[in-house]
Amino acid sequence: MVVARLEPTAVVIRQAVVIGTISAVGIAVHTAINLRRLRAPAAAGPKVTERVSVLLPARNEAEHISVTVRSILAQQGLDELELIVLDDGSTDDTAAIVRAINDPRLKLVVGADDSLPAGWLGKPWACARLADLATGSVLVFVDADVFFEPHAIRGTVELLRNHAFALVSPYPRQVAETWLERLVQPLIVWSWSATVPLRWAETSSRPSLAAANGQFIVVDAQSYRAMGGHEAVAHEVIEDVVLMRAVKVMGQRAATADGSKVANCRMYATAEEVVDGYTKSLWSAFNGPAGSIAVNGLLLTTYVLPAAAMLAGHRSTRVIGAIGYAAGVASRAMVANRTGERCWPDALAHPISIAAFTALNALSWSRHLRGANTWKGRSITAVT
Repeated sequence: MVVARLEPTAVVIRQAVVIGTISAVGIAVHTAINLRRLRAPAAAGPKVTERVSVLLPARNEAEHISVTVRSILAQQGLDELELIVLDDGSTDDTAAIVRAINDPRLKLVVGADDSLPAGWLGKPWACARLADLATGSVLVFVDADVFFEPHAIRGTVELLRNHAFALVSPYPRQVAETWLERLVQPLIVWSWSATVPLRWAETSSRPSLAAANGQFIVVDAQSYRAMGGHEAVAHEVIEDVVLMRAVKVMGQRAATADGSKVANCRMYATAEEVVDGYTKSLWSAFNGPAGSIAVNGLLLTTYVLPAAAMLAGHRSTRVIGAIGYAAGVASRAMVANRTGERCWPDALAHPISIAAFTALNALSWSRHLRGANTWKGRSITAVT
């Protein structure tokens, strides 16, 4: 009787492992194709003669901002560059550090730590104020903890103009040092490299095919203002992705690019920062709780279940699970190799990375429902 009760369960598990493995293999194949088509800013090319406005919102960024600002001012191949930094109510030395950098192309705007306007979150509000001050025909939104190689902006503007894009988002190389960073951070680039059909996404208006990173976004100023600028994404937690979606809905082209050779960023330095950083936004990433359950369930089925079956399944199920596990590792390793991230042994822990991501998603929803998500002293859920 015990065996009879277990057999149907074993069949269901085996079927789920087969489905997960087929998905993992399919995604690995798609990853290989995608990476061959992935665009990147060129290291050399003609000068950019139009005016470029680099816009940098900063709130308590004293630890990073000097390196970021100096790397922007060291950009090559730009005839007309302006850099506008908005100190968004910092309580540290952010403003003083920027003020001490003597360069006529640099402008510092100091904002008070006042209440945000109704319907706005902090970063979109800061970006909107910066855009109002910009005079360039190209706007470059950057974060205060990104280091740029000398050809980063020139190469990305060239990519924008040569292919008639309205917006380009090159993903910087994500620097990860501590154990939780190494588990979670590589998933940022892997997720879109593995799953988003990049060339189709460049011309499609489908919102699901938008992948952007607010660390580095280059946008045509006229297109930006035509779609409403950051006012159109005022209350969005993942305003970068929604900004790209707005460009697509307007009927213009946008591209996700590999920025690993031109910029790098260490988003979080401790496990606590990783947890807080991801939980502030993951609840909003998949269009509601149903979407979150579906996406995380698919990830667990595709990458965690085959690995578990490889270790603890029946003989044939172990073989199937091993194939699925190997496909997941291969996908992760291909992306890491292309983007300069640590490949081994980190790729071998891909199922654990997916499990950690799922846990962060659950925690994000828990904090959101309790109204406990904050970032840099401001509520994240207050206007959503």
